[in-house]
Amino acid sequence: MELPNLKILEENDKRLRQISKPVTFPLSASDQKTINDMLVYLQMSQIDEEREKYNLRAGWGMSAVQLGIMKRYFVIAEEKEDKTFKNYIVINPEIVSYSEELIYVGEGEGCLSVNRDVKGIVPRYARMTVKAQDMNGKEITLRVREDVSIAFQHEIDHLNGILFVDRIDPKNPYKNQEKMREI
Repeated sequence: MELPNLKILEENDKRLRQISKPVTFPLSASDQKTINDMLVYLQMSQIDEEREKYNLRAGWGMSAVQLGIMKRYFVIAEEKEDKTFKNYIVINPEIVSYSEELIYVGEGEGCLSVNRDVKGIVPRYARMTVKAQDMNGKEITLRVREDVSIAFQHEIDHLNGILFVDRIDPKNPYKNQEKMREI
């Protein structure tokens, strides 16, 4: 694999605070290439040898806005136990429903645009149903849970101009921790 040349925006870039615009179909060749490049980058960032070779930070998800593209799409590359990847390409997502149960990442959430350690917990839904479109504009329904649900919420936040650090209470970073399940 060859590492795609992606310029990921840093957290102080004002574009990360803007709401992304809906995608129209058919997808442009540029958007198709960007989606593919994002998936390759994420997969490489999760493979130890590639991550070390290119000095990458591991990432599961990436939204178009993180590359300065103000369109409502994101991808997730979930590494499976057999070292293969389940890829999600999510265009124009809408949350249809979510669980009452809240969860959080025990070691803390991270972000390819936030290049620092951040203490605190980010409350997320344990399960969600999302309506979206695939690369061909066909409507799809995705039911996600646990880690993948967290990744979806993180990326949907990006599309709405929200960073995970915004969801941590600055006065009490572990607020209501006892009401949520750690994963």
